[in-house]
Amino acid sequence: MQGQQFTSTFGFLMAATGFAVGLGNIWRFPYMTGENGGGAFVFVYVICVVIIGIPIMMAEIMAGRNGRANPPQAVLNISRREGRAVGWRHIGNLNLITAFIILGTYCVIAGWVLWYLYKAVMTGFAGVDAEIASQNFVAALSNIGAMTLWTGLSLLLTGAIIFLGVNQGIERCVRVLMPVLLILITGLVLYNVFQDGFSAALSYLFSPDFSKIDGGTFLAAVGQAFFSVGVAMAGMMIFGSYLPDGVSITRCALIIVTIDTLVALLAGLMIFPMVFRFGLDPASGTGLIFQTLPIAFAQMPGGYLVAVIFFTLLAVAAVTSMVGLLEPLVAWLSEQRGLTRAKSTAAMLGLLGALGIISVLSYNLIAGVQVMNLDLNGILDFVSSQITLPVGGLLIAVFVGWQVSRETLRAELADLPELAFNVWHLLIRYLLPVAITTILVTGLL
Repeated sequence: MQGQQFTSTFGFLMAATGFAVGLGNIWRFPYMTGENGGGAFVFVYVICVVIIGIPIMMAEIMAGRNGRANPPQAVLNISRREGRAVGWRHIGNLNLITAFIILGTYCVIAGWVLWYLYKAVMTGFAGVDAEIASQNFVAALSNIGAMTLWTGLSLLLTGAIIFLGVNQGIERCVRVLMPVLLILITGLVLYNVFQDGFSAALSYLFSPDFSKIDGGTFLAAVGQAFFSVGVAMAGMMIFGSYLPDGVSITRCALIIVTIDTLVALLAGLMIFPMVFRFGLDPASGTGLIFQTLPIAFAQMPGGYLVAVIFFTLLAVAAVTSMVGLLEPLVAWLSEQRGLTRAKSTAAMLGLLGALGIISVLSYNLIAGVQVMNLDLNGILDFVSSQITLPVGGLLIAVFVGWQVSRETLRAELADLPELAFNVWHLLIRYLLPVAITTILVTGLL
């Protein structure tokens, strides 16, 4: 994969933004907000994105561009050039493991999205009430064959884009899909502005009750911030390796995080007005999108069209994020084993398909297999979002802050004013490692 580059800054921005803007924003952010106190969680989340997400994203993109390889090899290249221990390459390995774990369960959720898009096109959820919606969701989770089929389809769609390469596949795809996603989500928010429930949603999202903030809130917010902006899961590093020299990393990181955070907030303003309008539960967890919203679609004027648009944009978000998770895994396999992109893609899809099937079975046949009241999917989500993502981000901060010379960093961030660079360097070296470690330990305890 070495030697490949995006043909334009816009192509990189759309790919990186497409990776960041996914189910983490539109599916995960609303239900995490509902489960963690509404506005209080949003407040902490935005702070985490600004203070932690942006600096680490800059560091990760920089490491990718400076190393010009898959994540472990990129960190190894920098370590050798800087005269540091080669063991730092395991940061890249941890990021790849995180990407693999997330993608192994994410592909199942993406399969649900495609399945529900099909249902929306066929019926628009006409006549669905709370009981029917619940029965449909339970039936979906118990239908192993259908879940496996739609999970496989989500992987095949993603694999087809990766197979075509950086320019003909990823770049060409995101140039179309990302503007479509932004137009669709903006349209649904504007629709809600003129409907009941919008003011209640605004209050819920932006009127924080600070008494609800504790260590668990911070850990959940940090995990969501990492999950949402896409740091510490290899995608930003591999896309950084395809970023041409001379393109401003700072400007790109600010644009990506701004769009990503805006989409997360828009997702709240797209979903919660419908929840409040029809007296539904905002804290209904992972079923918020699939079990709760179909009830709203069935009751609202024009619900068929709204349902189709909603699940279309959700499908776009799912696929663009999966592209960012799959690409570093394929690049690593190709460079490590000397395989063609086609063979690497096929092999990785096979491995992910196996984990995806286990994830599917965890919703039914082996749902009773639990550790500390968590099934396999719950364990994988906890490990990735609340352990390996924060730890990966911590290690990236330590590596870039302490193992990469100031001269190298200054050359990569040449457009950053001296004062701003000093603040960023201070954050990466001192404040972020301490903050992430404190939040990680406090939250886990």
